[in-house]
Amino acid sequence: MEKLRLFFEERAFGVCSRLGEKLHFPIDSIRLFFIYASFVTLGSPIILYVSMAMMLKIRKYFRKMNNPVLFD
Repeated sequence: MEKLRLFFEERAFGVCSRLGEKLHFPIDSIRLFFIYASFVTLGSPIILYVSMAMMLKIRKYFRKMNNPVLFD
C-alpha cells in the first residue's frame, strides 16, 4: 500500500499539496475531499483538478522562460 501511495505522490501534479500549503490545510484532507466530491458529483472536481494542474504547469513554464539561468 505504501508503494502505491508513493507512486502516485511522485507522479501527481502537486495540486493538492500546493493548495494545502497556500491554505494551511492538511494535504490528506484536500485529497479526500477531491475523491469524495468526485464520487458524489460524478467526476466534476476532476475537471477542476486538471485545470489547476495545467495552470501550475503554465506558471512553471513562464517562470522558466523569464529566468533562463534555471535549467530544470
